[in-house]
Amino acid sequence: MRVSAKTDYALRALAELASRDGTVPAEVVAHSQDIPLKYLGSVLTELRHHGFVSSHNGTRGGYRVKHPELITVAEVIRVTSGPLVSVRGEPLEEIAYAGAAEALSQVWDALRTASRLVLESVTIADIARKDVPMAITSLPAVRYI
Repeated sequence: MRVSAKTDYALRALAELASRDGTVPAEVVAHSQDIPLKYLGSVLTELRHHGFVSSHNGTRGGYRVKHPELITVAEVIRVTSGPLVSVRGEPLEEIAYAGAAEALSQVWDALRTASRLVLESVTIADIARKDVPMAITSLPAVRYI
């Protein structure tokens, strides 16, 4: 699975906002998370458009995350990058294989299920509190050299 810079920045920005009280200027989020301010502005605009954050103008202006306990990592991925799993940019429901590759559809379905189990179990509030569910943190890490 590849996570785009846009998705990574969106998740980090939401976690930063969720970890703070009140509205937070974009400059503070950008500095705290080492995200280019110009790029962060477009990410925050998209997050606002999808109802994940609210913005306020003025001297005490900035952004605030709405209901971080209800926003899952999966939702953020979907709005910033599209479906969790796709093949050649197509939804899995539209993929069909023939012959020897026919069972590959089952692999993609299993991948989607596993991804959903993890990504729909973790909220922005979990990340901000540094309290990812044990069901997720107890999964074995597999690293390849």
